[in-house]
This record gives sequence, structure tokens and C-alpha cells, in this order.
Amino acid sequence: MKAQLEAIRKGALDAIAKTQAMAELESLRVKYLGKKGDLTAVLKQMGKLSAEERPAMGQMANQVRAKLEEAIEAQSVLLSQKALEAKLAAETVDITIPGKKISLGHKHPMYTVLDEIKELFLNMGFEIMDGPEIEQADYNFTKLNAPENHPSRDWTDTFYLKPDSSVLLRSQTSPMQIRAMETYGVPIRMISSGRVYRKDEVDATHSPMFHQIEGLVVDKGITMADLKGTLNAVIREIYGPETKTRFRPHHFPFTEPSCEVDIQCHKCGGKGCPTCKGEGWIEILGAGMVHPKVLRGCGIDPEEYSGFAFGMGLERLALGQYKISDMRLIFENDIRFLEQF
Repeated sequence: MKAQLEAIRKGALDAIAKTQAMAELESLRVKYLGKKGDLTAVLKQMGKLSAEERPAMGQMANQVRAKLEEAIEAQSVLLSQKALEAKLAAETVDITIPGKKISLGHKHPMYTVLDEIKELFLNMGFEIMDGPEIEQADYNFTKLNAPENHPSRDWTDTFYLKPDSSVLLRSQTSPMQIRAMETYGVPIRMISSGRVYRKDEVDATHSPMFHQIEGLVVDKGITMADLKGTLNAVIREIYGPETKTRFRPHHFPFTEPSCEVDIQCHKCGGKGCPTCKGEGWIEILGAGMVHPKVLRGCGIDPEEYSGFAFGMGLERLALGQYKISDMRLIFENDIRFLEQF
């Protein structure tokens, strides 16, 4: 039995020292020290020994077990260290290699212009208000003094959502003027921006969905001079002090008198090109003095109060500021185009 224990000790220590993996080491632990292991099998033979031999053999068996457990523990530490070193070597990072450039997004050029315009109007004492894109025809047309037979109310021009033409995708942000006057009364100085929808053909300067910035001022003593002064100040702040503007007479149901405002074409400098359709000017907004019927419909006495209103196409403002020749580029989300701004 003594020879068996010595053979187990020697064979196990040699095998343990040669292991290269933790799984292999665990198999040896089970083989020699498990319940059905070699050392346990030898100990089961203790009953065959005489009373004088048992203590000596028992002590030797315990020494062998302790030696094997110590060897297994030491080898486990060694194998763990080797595994860690191998992992670190495989995952080594060369800190001298340039890092990967992370591409960061930025504000869309159209919203850059919108924020600039909002800031301009805030500095002029205007409030910013918001309204629904799904609108009642009563607010989009009727309360803005648009008669039933007005062309803008045709199904060929407007996206209606109900067969009776009572609900639609708003064709302008002007309904917010009515809502603002009904809610807050006068005096009032506000702007509202957002998406509007019209059945326009898609070309370099038109889109079925675009953005407007609507403005309204109502107070005592407001005149057309206030309107022109405000708009010229904003336009020249956006495009530069040398920007040329043109006010043309026009007709809008909700303003009287009415006008359209153009800026000299940024592409050709007024000579005529495809962007301005050969006219040398680009229309950017419509405006006028608030119609007395509109004021009266909101409970405001037109004999005591007057005001002006305007609506700007945000995309056209962006076209002029960034010298973009085609409005469709703003909506296409081509990364090559957007990365320029």
C-alpha cells in the first residue's frame, strides 16, 4: 500500500506539472482526489491492514492528499496567470495608432436659419407660439376672411381630410394669428413657425410640404411703415445690409392693403437665371395690414386697433442665405449636401 501511495504521489505531481489548461487540471483533480479517484480507492483498502499499520498508512495518505492539493492550487494560479497574459497579448492596443474619427451630426441648414430668425424676433419683443398642423377650415380660411369660392379652398390646392372640407392639413400658419388673438387678446406681437401643406408641383422653388414663419402685430397706431421697417430690418439682418428688397402690391383676403416682398436673386444678382425664373427677384414672403373683418371676428375693434401680418417661406430664406439653387436639396437628406453646412 505504501508503494501504491508513492506511485500515486509521483504520477500525479508529474501530470499536474505538465497541464496546459484549467480543464485538464480539473480532470486530474477528479482522477486522483475525487470520490472515485485513485487515492480514495487506495484508502478503501485500509481495512485490510493490521492495527499497527493503519496509523502510519493513514498519515502517509493524508500527506499525499495535501501534497496533491497544494500542487493543484499552485498550478491553477500559474495557468490563470498564463491565460491572462495570453489574453492581454491578443488584445494589446497600440496607443500610437490614430483613433477612429467619430462623425458628429449638426443642425440642418434650414433650422439654423429658423433659429436665427426666432432670435431676431425675440430681440424685437415678439413671442413664439405654436399651433396644430391638422386644422379646421374655419381657422384656415373662414376666420381669415377667405370666401367660399376662393381658389385656395379648392380640393386641387388643399389636402382635405374630411369629405365636407371641414378639416385639412393647414395650408398656412396664419390660423395661429386667429388663435393667438382669440386666446390672448391685444396688444399682441407674435410669430409662429411650422410645416404647411399645399398641392404644389415639385420643382426648384416649390414643394407640397414646406415651412412657414407667420408673424402678427396688433396694437394702437400700427401702420404700413411699421410693417416695412420690421421686414426690412429682418431681411437685411439675415442676408446682409446691402440686400435689396422690393414690395409689390398684391391681394390676400386677410390683409388690406397687401403686398409681396422680394429680394434680389442671390444667384444672379438680379440679371435673371433659372433660380429666379429669369426675373432677377425671388419672392420670400407675403404681408399686409390685418383686414378689419379679421380683427372684428376676433372681438377686436378695428377703429381702435390696427396691425400687420406676414408669412415667410423658411426654405426660400435658407436658399438665399446659403446660396442653394434648388429647394429639393433641403428635403433629400443627401449626406454629401448636408455635410457642407
